Amino acid sequence: MQVTEKGQVTIPKRLRDAAGILPGSHVSFAIEGGKIIIQKAGTGTDDRRKALRAAAARVRTSLDQPFKQMDSEAIMAFLRPDDDGHA
Repeated sequence: MQVTEKGQVTIPKRLRDAAGILPGSHVSFAIEGGKIIIQKAGTGTDDRRKALRAAAARVRTSLDQPFKQMDSEAIMAFLRPDDDGHA
């Protein structure tokens, strides 16, 4: 199988069928013992929670110093609109 300049490959149909990977499916990649592992991304609660925690960690690293001192409730309160509808 040849890798394109963009790093793309086609997953053979028999493998997609066996893994339940359909058009529009999300997949994840991992390195295990020098091998690239591709699997259908989970949609369970634990997977969504893990993805949300990773996103929150990325956001926290991009925050200005005053926001880094806030907990999640304080940040949510800051983001909610005021009584007059302005954020």
